[in-house]
Amino acid sequence: MSNDHTDVQEFFTARAVGWDSRFPDDGPAYAAAVTGLGLRAGDRVLDAGCGTGRALPPLRSAVGPSGVVLGADLTPAMLAAATRAGRDRHGRLLLADVAALPLRAGGLDAVFAAGLIAHLPRPADNLRELARVVRPRGTLALFHPIGRAALAARQGRRITPDDLRDEANLAPLLSRSGWRMTSYVDEDARFLALAVRED
Repeated sequence: MSNDHTDVQEFFTARAVGWDSRFPDDGPAYAAAVTGLGLRAGDRVLDAGCGTGRALPPLRSAVGPSGVVLGADLTPAMLAAATRAGRDRHGRLLLADVAALPLRAGGLDAVFAAGLIAHLPRPADNLRELARVVRPRGTLALFHPIGRAALAARQGRRITPDDLRDEANLAPLLSRSGWRMTSYVDEDARFLALAVRED
């Protein structure tokens, strides 16, 4: 994926309408990953790079009616697909770049990010921006509904040593960005790395 936002928007704009139908069975994996964040009623959470908003219903269930759920995405067509699917009822949708979020510092309890890391133009800076909007000891979930090997096979490519989601690369990247990795799972059925914002 190119580091150019225009290329990212074009890629997802072309796929937005049929995105959910390509991955119809991912719902339980999203719900399980949201559970890993340890959210409580009343918490404030961001789905960063929310796409069609598949994480918004389980995020809303986790924080309850008193919580705040935000979904931010760079691609208007993906947000439109989220609205057509009725997921805007579960959270407020924002057209925003996760590299420069229109949110105050320390205002959130957690960030959920599905499939986002591969699309970050400057991963350390961008993860630092996610840390900025989360309170100290808040949490981050980097998620994908299938693991690295399964995703590479689906895309007809090999995993390379510089893969950002490799544990040996991801832990120090998170550390440089204000996070401490607390859990790492990479299996065929899911990828989930959890981290805590350092004080």
